[in-house]
Amino acid sequence: MLEQLNIIIFHYLNYLAGKNHFIDLIIILTAKYGAFVFVFWLIYLWLRREKLRKISLLSAYSALLGLALNYIITLFYYHPRPFMLHLGTTLIHHVAETSFPSDTTTFMLSIAILFLYFRQTRISGIILFIIGFISGLCRVISGIHFPMDILGSLVVSIIASLIIYYNQKTFTPLNQWIIKIYQKIIHLFKPSV
Repeated sequence: MLEQLNIIIFHYLNYLAGKNHFIDLIIILTAKYGAFVFVFWLIYLWLRREKLRKISLLSAYSALLGLALNYIITLFYYHPRPFMLHLGTTLIHHVAETSFPSDTTTFMLSIAILFLYFRQTRISGIILFIIGFISGLCRVISGIHFPMDILGSLVVSIIASLIIYYNQKTFTPLNQWIIKIYQKIIHLFKPSV
């Protein structure tokens, strides 16, 4: 029943693929490169918003934990990608491996959801969540994921971000060490007056 619903929703979304070259290009770019928005945003916060470095580090930990949880899931559960079952139209070449959950979507949503927990980053968290969700949908439309892969990523991302958020004090020594190393490196390259 759930698998049938997964396939029905996949066909409904994937129907958009292959109809218009311009729309296909937007779908492909969003599906393949949406995660770079998150990487660039973390770099921006790190370099330009010193007060948000701790949150940037916590969001990176959340993404890493989400990806680790995904890996553990793949050890126990395998689900083929749509193109491996010869379903729909495939816009993006991808390795034939398990599709559940989506690593890319987990990466994006783990960062976005962690940002939602903090007042200082809530607005960017909302924006990043929307970007991550749309990118995840584009991965379905492009034929490399099923809808349940994206839903699974959402669940994993919520779990990962909650674990990091509620254990953030555990990371204080690591955060301080990373920030201290960064400051030493910057000081080395700072021109002397």
